[in-house]
Amino acid sequence: MILRQILRLSSLFHSAVSVHLRRNIGLSAIVFNKTKELDPVQKLFLDKIREYNTKSKQAGGPVDAGPEFQKDMNESLARLQRAYGEGDLTKFPDFKFE
Repeated sequence: MILRQILRLSSLFHSAVSVHLRRNIGLSAIVFNKTKELDPVQKLFLDKIREYNTKSKQAGGPVDAGPEFQKDMNESLARLQRAYGEGDLTKFPDFKFE
């Protein structure tokens, strides 16, 4: 009887300790990855994304889009307005449920 209780307590202790260790290892892996330096390919990728973000904010739209892109965009918007009616097609519609 005592042996059975000891075995049951040891299995509970073992499961509690293993859960605790898994959590600590998981958290330490996240912290280690954040402090670790990125590899050169990842760093280059992130730099290019940040560069594109600043260029798109300065341009106010797509970067390096020529007059052809703007012409195609205007034609598409005109075609959609003819098909679906008036309104601003560049923003999400407002729905009102009663």
